[in-house]
Amino acid sequence: MQQVYGRTAEKRILDTALESEHAEMIAVIGRRRVGKTFLVRQHYADRLRFYIAGIQGAPKEEQLQNFAGQLKKYSKSQLELRVPKSWQDAFFMLSEYLDTQLSEEKVVVFLDELPWLSTHRSGFLRGLSWFWNSWAVEKRIVVTICGSAASWMIDKVVNNKGGLHNRITRRIQLQPFSLGETEHYLNRNGRAFDRYQVLQLYMAMGGIPHYLKEVAAGKSAIQNIDAICFSPTGLLADEFTRLYASLFERADRHVALIKSLAGKRKGMTREELSNKLKQVNGGTLSRILEELTISGFISVYRPFGKKKKQQLYRLTDEYSLFYLQFIEGKAYEGPHIWQHLSQTATYKSWAGYTFESICLKHIPQIKQALSIAGIYSLSSSFYKRGTDDAPGAQIDLLIDRNDQVINLFEVKFYIDANTITKTYANKLREKASIFRAATDTKKQLSWVFLTVHGLKENVHSRSLSIQSLTADVLFLE
Repeated sequence: MQQVYGRTAEKRILDTALESEHAEMIAVIGRRRVGKTFLVRQHYADRLRFYIAGIQGAPKEEQLQNFAGQLKKYSKSQLELRVPKSWQDAFFMLSEYLDTQLSEEKVVVFLDELPWLSTHRSGFLRGLSWFWNSWAVEKRIVVTICGSAASWMIDKVVNNKGGLHNRITRRIQLQPFSLGETEHYLNRNGRAFDRYQVLQLYMAMGGIPHYLKEVAAGKSAIQNIDAICFSPTGLLADEFTRLYASLFERADRHVALIKSLAGKRKGMTREELSNKLKQVNGGTLSRILEELTISGFISVYRPFGKKKKQQLYRLTDEYSLFYLQFIEGKAYEGPHIWQHLSQTATYKSWAGYTFESICLKHIPQIKQALSIAGIYSLSSSFYKRGTDDAPGAQIDLLIDRNDQVINLFEVKFYIDANTITKTYANKLREKASIFRAATDTKKQLSWVFLTVHGLKENVHSRSLSIQSLTADVLFLE
């Protein structure tokens, strides 16, 4: 049996549910391919007494046939079990079987891909409600429910207004691996890479375990990206077309929004998206934004000093951005495609944005490296448009601290160590001056350079008291 790597907090939740004195219903939510099924099935392997996964697009009758087959498998019945007439009937059959499995140790039932099981007007949620309220709630059992359509899970189950209202006892929101977790995952599976190579892989496919599983030992990051993303048989050559369709109804609208954000890398306000996607009405746009945010494809950032309506939505799913930038609609011939593309100006632009986006996902690690993890702070960005009379300024990341300091960041993706020239130093002074004037802050402003290999110290960096961080800090646990 394969071990579950990492996921320490999530495994603790699963263990606590086993150890409690009461019946437990755990909702495990997370995007497709993030490892939800693997986590639950492997960690609960010894206690699992029934498992079923919904079949995408299948009608109720086919789902019930699948149920009968799974019940036959787990009950080890020598006879062909009848196909239940309804989900109420199915859950009654399940309760009869589980009555033979109960003991002093809790047993586990795992219902996977709930949105696919709960087809339109199928009665699945009513049946599940009966199963929990009329049978399971008094038993030594853990019912684990899972779904990749995160917004559906939250709307229909976690926030259920009917028989499942307030029945979820624990919730796991499974996130992609961080950079540090990705490094350990690859190393534990015999695929050792230096951190620059890990960073390159992460920029193309993110921290999705199912994608990282494709990475081969003995090949460089560039060779792996070539094989996984550009080979006709590579997993990620056409994953994008399946990804959104498997999660959302009318997925074309979600894809249109994702493509809009891919073309405006610094982000777009809701108003800008509404103007861009004129065919999507206000309520539908709000729902799509919520679904994509909950599912982890986009992130919301509020610029420094701005109101909620001015918050920015950014595409932060690494694979989606990579696919739209380099794969969709492109025709390539011959080997070594990524080796060629990684030398282009387009690559440099994409790499700079993607590295910045990854840094924004690793704020806790950055705060730890600055020894300010224990200080309350808020992270944001800053942008002031220039005019004919006055220059503008943009700051990729800033951390506004409660100890009267604001860290202003320059985030750069360069292979070599950066050097501050006299001209660059003056630009930074001007940026800080524009920021102070625009925000009227009285706090101390302190520059931090976050680059792949750090900053070469010289008279100009010392004059600004710049702190230098390398990409290594993003790998902190």
